[in-house]
Amino acid sequence: MQLVLVVDDSKLQRRILSASLKRWGFEVVEAASGDEALEQCKIRLPDLVLSDWVMPGMNGLQFCRAFRELSNFQYGYFILLTSKSEKAEVAKGLDNGADDFLSKPVDVDELRARIAAGERILDMQRELTEKNRIITDTLDELQRVYDSLDKDLLEAKKLQQSLVRERTREFDTGKLSLMLRSSGHVGGDLVGFFPVGDDKLGLYGIDVSGHGISSALMTARLAGYLSAAAPDQNVALTRQPDGSFAMRAPEKVISELNNLVLNEMETEHYFTLLLAEVDLKTGHVVMSQAGHPHPVVQRQDGRIEQGGLGGFPVGLLAGIEYEQFTIQLSPGDRLFILSDGVTECPDPDGKMLEEEGLTEILHGLRDITGPPLLEAILWQLTEFAGDADFPDDVSGILFEFAGPR
Repeated sequence: MQLVLVVDDSKLQRRILSASLKRWGFEVVEAASGDEALEQCKIRLPDLVLSDWVMPGMNGLQFCRAFRELSNFQYGYFILLTSKSEKAEVAKGLDNGADDFLSKPVDVDELRARIAAGERILDMQRELTEKNRIITDTLDELQRVYDSLDKDLLEAKKLQQSLVRERTREFDTGKLSLMLRSSGHVGGDLVGFFPVGDDKLGLYGIDVSGHGISSALMTARLAGYLSAAAPDQNVALTRQPDGSFAMRAPEKVISELNNLVLNEMETEHYFTLLLAEVDLKTGHVVMSQAGHPHPVVQRQDGRIEQGGLGGFPVGLLAGIEYEQFTIQLSPGDRLFILSDGVTECPDPDGKMLEEEGLTEILHGLRDITGPPLLEAILWQLTEFAGDADFPDDVSGILFEFAGPR
């Protein structure tokens, strides 16, 4: 039952209005002044208010303003009873929060019609309030879910970054540096290395299709297939009769990985891969490419060489044959294995960096070495992109060959 508050300094007028309202099924309370009405509202807010405009003390306009301040969270329909009919006065009443007007003396049929209109507005207001409450509750729940997912993704990022346990390692004849930066919390890029005996080194750069959690899970599984910590499980290594490990031909390893993905992994993902074996004594590099960007060699004199065989990504088609090629590093040369997040990084107009832009960057950074060089490449990419977030993961391996000492 809706509550109606009748406010009028005339007792007779209150009784006449109250009698009609009760007959129509409303619960009615009365007040002889604006101050008394305000106290009633503090006890219980009415759904509708019928208030005289002209009253001693707090008049109808002042009470209307006070009522609106009191009823911020529950809307009440306010009808002013007045003998004023000038447009300026009506506008003044609307400005002070009134919803409707009734001329005195009040016609009962008109009063019923105005109250019915007020009830329709109150019903719509309550429906809107309920929908807003549902929306607010839903948004709060979504925020809780988002916060939970965000926390999980931050943990996943830590776990994925931990796959690259060593970001730098020095050898007697060279220095190795690694970089891994996801475009989101987690990504599909992975770089790594594994020792092959005392004088050789396996390197790999991987870029799994897509982004996000599923791609990151794929990189974690691939990290196990090329593990440095568990050489017996590394598909690129084979145990020798004396117990040591030797590296299998990179082209054969990629072919086996292609079969593993197609036959044993239930996934829609595929990935590009560049797998290399570096002879730490001679600088001789044997590598095979499966859709990954070409390796880049910067010679001691600053010249940039980019080339390879391209190859087909892993996990798309069965029976693909891969080939391998060689690169000879001389003392002072350095080898880069970079993901396509570098060369395909766009500027604010959408133009990609491409191989020419990478060559220009490397020329400008020729005097920087080790991890600072990879960080400087990231900074250059950030400037090229106009400080925008990278649309793709960025990863890289840098091997600087010093030669025998």
